[in-house]
Amino acid sequence: MAILGGTSDKRYVSIATIDDPNMPVLLLGEAEAISLRWAGNDHVLARMGYWKKDGPRLSYRYERNLAITTEARVAARMLENDDFSQYLVRQPVFSTLAGPPASVFLLGLAPLEASGGMDTRIQRKGTKGWAAALMKADPATGKAVRIELGDSDTVSWALNAAGEPRVRLDIDELTHRFSVFSRGAGPRKWSLLWDGSDYDSRRQYLGYSSPEDAIYIADGDRILRKPLAGGPDVPVGEPLAGASPDLFWDYRRLTPMAMSTGGERRTLHWLDSELGAVHASLTKVFKDRDVWFAEWSEDRTRFVIWTTAPSSPPAWYLFDKSRKELSPLGDEYPELKDAALGQTSWITYKARDGLEIPAYLTLPPGLAAGVKPPLVVLPHGGPTMRDDYVFDYVAQFLATRGYAVLQPQFRGSWGFGDAFEKAGWGEWGGKMQTDLLDGIAAVADKADAGKVCIVGASFGGYAALAGATMHPDAYKCAASVAGISDLGLMLEQQWRTSGDDSAKVGELRTMLGAADKGKLNATSPALLVSKTTAPVLLVHGDQDTVVPPQQSQVMANALKAAGRPYEYVVLPGENHDMTRSATRTQMLQALESFLAKNLPATN
Repeated sequence: MAILGGTSDKRYVSIATIDDPNMPVLLLGEAEAISLRWAGNDHVLARMGYWKKDGPRLSYRYERNLAITTEARVAARMLENDDFSQYLVRQPVFSTLAGPPASVFLLGLAPLEASGGMDTRIQRKGTKGWAAALMKADPATGKAVRIELGDSDTVSWALNAAGEPRVRLDIDELTHRFSVFSRGAGPRKWSLLWDGSDYDSRRQYLGYSSPEDAIYIADGDRILRKPLAGGPDVPVGEPLAGASPDLFWDYRRLTPMAMSTGGERRTLHWLDSELGAVHASLTKVFKDRDVWFAEWSEDRTRFVIWTTAPSSPPAWYLFDKSRKELSPLGDEYPELKDAALGQTSWITYKARDGLEIPAYLTLPPGLAAGVKPPLVVLPHGGPTMRDDYVFDYVAQFLATRGYAVLQPQFRGSWGFGDAFEKAGWGEWGGKMQTDLLDGIAAVADKADAGKVCIVGASFGGYAALAGATMHPDAYKCAASVAGISDLGLMLEQQWRTSGDDSAKVGELRTMLGAADKGKLNATSPALLVSKTTAPVLLVHGDQDTVVPPQQSQVMANALKAAGRPYEYVVLPGENHDMTRSATRTQMLQALESFLAKNLPATN
């Protein structure tokens, strides 16, 4: 087993052989180590993130894959020999083959050697100068060869168990149309298999199954299997009313293993009965926690599992099915082993327009009967994400400080059906915000609705700043972590990195609604600071490439100019996802001090 561990300034990869006391360790130092993935039996890929300056004004966050041997030595960096692919910011791995020899299939770049292909914008053909390339690399050396060249619209591929590209994903640069192409084995041409019609439809594509030679498509509240050879679509399972179905994949066999839906907790509808039986046995052991498969051996006798619940910090175990043994591997938060944590419940309430809104409510540990603690509203990021039945370190931190914590799954959140998600389009500063206010009223019997602070990160940070400026009477304070303060500026920042006519900017405009200047200004907290009296805390990593730190600086400048109370904390060396434990701690300390001053809890 390859294990990624350690603190943010002492990360390491250890290679543990079962029933062997020796464990080689590779120290990674102060690096952003993201994930591990085996490439055959002799190398593990470590996905690493790092920050690189490109000239005096531009900086980028890059991701690369390191191949590490079972002796815990660095063998190579993938695509090290390919100068053109070094311009890619990310380096996604599509597939691996165990071999021998082992192979890694990943995204690269190549010069666009000739015009033609399926590029649908004639005047653009060949002018961009590059195209996505499918690369096959040796994990022992990192050296790669190109096995497929896309055209100007190509973004990804899916391969079968033999390493042959069978599916190609394209996004048209002009229309933003998402399309799935397929082809048979050999040198046959690509042909259109499924047309998603727009950019948002890319999320309907759930993946390619090699044994079935078919793709899976989400169609409303159900999933369809579409064979590459043609013929009718095949419904998978039963329709799941009011849900957004998803798939979990067996990346060894390249086929889906379970459908996922859920409200309070994810429900797995198993397509693989063998894995489903193992999961059923484990859920009987961990009754109050969700169980997730992280990895398993080829013969499916040993499983690495991950367990968690809102009041249970994540823990890792090795399950040996043959021996019927469950062995602990490690805890993600070992310091919290004996800590008293808040208890979380699942509630629903009606928004003022009648829409049913689900939410998690966490109450402080040891809360005396009849006591109503102050409330922190904690909207999630995204906004097209959702909170899950997992340990949330921010929610539990707040609960252990004496606060009730409300996490509304406001309209626009993913997982509750297409209609619920699309109800959030154009409502960033509108009904999404009133959904939060309606949640405060809904829990007034358990928390003090007159003592409320709003705290959030990313979109949640925008929601916090919007709450403080657009609904100043509702909140005593607001804290934004890596939040958005100026929507017009955000669009401009996206233009700079992606282009004004890019699909990414187009989708952002859709989520914002009409996105005309008047509406953007009317819903941008940095332009509304004269309306707020609540103190504001701003926290931002100086290496955030998702929401640039300028967003918090603009808000700080506006609050200062208006004479409004605020604090601004810059996290050095931190990105958007708060991956470093030292800066997470710095953020929590700043939040604790801010709340103690502006919304003290007595619990």
